[in-house]
Amino acid sequence: MAGVLSGFAVIAIVIAVGYVIGRRGTLGEQGREVLTRLAFTLAGPALLFTTLAQADLSVLFSGRLLVTALSTAAVAGIFVAVGALRRWGVGRTTIGALCSGYVNSGNLGIPIAAYVLGDASLVAPVLLFQVVLVTPVALTVLDLSGMGEKGPVWRRALTPLRNPIAVGSLSGVVVSAAGWKVPGPVLDPLTLIGNMSVPAALLAFGMSLHGSAFPGRGRDRQPVLLSVALKSLAQPLIAWALATAVLGMHGAPLLDVVVTSALPSAQNLFTYASRYQVAESLARDSVLLSTIASVPVLVGVAALLG
Repeated sequence: MAGVLSGFAVIAIVIAVGYVIGRRGTLGEQGREVLTRLAFTLAGPALLFTTLAQADLSVLFSGRLLVTALSTAAVAGIFVAVGALRRWGVGRTTIGALCSGYVNSGNLGIPIAAYVLGDASLVAPVLLFQVVLVTPVALTVLDLSGMGEKGPVWRRALTPLRNPIAVGSLSGVVVSAAGWKVPGPVLDPLTLIGNMSVPAALLAFGMSLHGSAFPGRGRDRQPVLLSVALKSLAQPLIAWALATAVLGMHGAPLLDVVVTSALPSAQNLFTYASRYQVAESLARDSVLLSTIASVPVLVGVAALLG
């Protein structure tokens, strides 16, 4: 229980600092954009590279990964189907699908895994799955849909190879798979730069809240409410059903997969939306509301299955 509350407290404080900075105009009119670019083009890729370069990729091939992949695909698929029927557009639908199933496995998932599940490494499968597969696919869809780089189709088809997030993730996977050891003089500066990623994203998120309408209202009300319902309720329920009915999980493994599935939407989704200038309010409101909603859900899951 302490892990859940302490993890949320850290995030809330940093976001609040960002809100104050935005309200006071401390970083100027371009402050939020600069922080977003820093997180997307430099700090985020550095963090993903250093994390994956030292990761044990064998954790990807497990029952936990199967539950994570199927539950993520299920909720994302539901959002995509509704988005197509309602004609929300490729950009909004892609961001909404991410908000529905892309969990905060880093700065919130790690402390919760450590304090609630007793092992921080248990969040590794969902973290690797998201950064190795989900993120590159989603950003490629945004690039090819015209949200990213413009130009001939062949050039746009190669944009994943120039996308900083995808490059950082895939480079780390290659290093880990090859068994290479990154020298300290190279790894240490990258680690230092990568450590800026989470606070930069959270501060930018907090700054975006200043002057914004109450979450869950306006043009994006329906996609926001749908994504929050899918993330906070549907995904952990689907994960529980798959883990018990398909894989026969019980006890600690069942608690692990349900807790990680119940984590809220990751704050870096707002960074992606800001970078591509699409569905920013949808991402911001979904992250905020799913974070609030996940508190009682995580507490309930820990009480029922713990």
